[in-house]
Amino acid sequence: MTDTTSSPLPLLIVDDDATFARVLSRALSSRGFEVIAASGIEEARLLARRHQPRYCVLDLKLGEENGLRLIPELHAMVPDMRILLLTGYASIATAVEAIKRGAHDYLAKPVDADAVVRALLDGDGPAPADDDLPDAPEAPLALRRLEWEHIQRVLTECDGNISETARRLGMHRRTLQRKLSKHPVRERPDGQN
Repeated sequence: MTDTTSSPLPLLIVDDDATFARVLSRALSSRGFEVIAASGIEEARLLARRHQPRYCVLDLKLGEENGLRLIPELHAMVPDMRILLLTGYASIATAVEAIKRGAHDYLAKPVDADAVVRALLDGDGPAPADDDLPDAPEAPLALRRLEWEHIQRVLTECDGNISETARRLGMHRRTLQRKLSKHPVRERPDGQN
């Protein structure tokens, strides 16, 4: 006999990395979620309308698209959806923008399934107010890290449009793409770079 008291939790994963999405889907399914997966924005819209998932794990970079743009649309379709934004391109500016657009949490890749579950289920309430947004670090950031943060902020303001971002930053599009393809500058544990 199956236990019907704990029904699966509907969850939408939106990530264009098929291997990552498959591994995360399997891990979250084993933790009680009923997982549906989309590899792009159009497919995510369709699945969200059809299945009305309560939870969403959304990647920031979906090919040439920016996952931030999808957050308000998902909330319009499913107002109480909890959205967790994942990215390999973590920056303070992106985290702040994700929260402002309605994401409930933000995690940098690589991330394990337990951290995803905690972020989705902890504090299952409204999104934080503006004064609950992440604070800037106390130690000054290295110049390369500041450049990375600035690029991410401008990219967010341009809704992920690489050409417009390059124009605003006064750099060639290929130079910007090269900078974006690199991983962000990591902070040393002691706060020095």
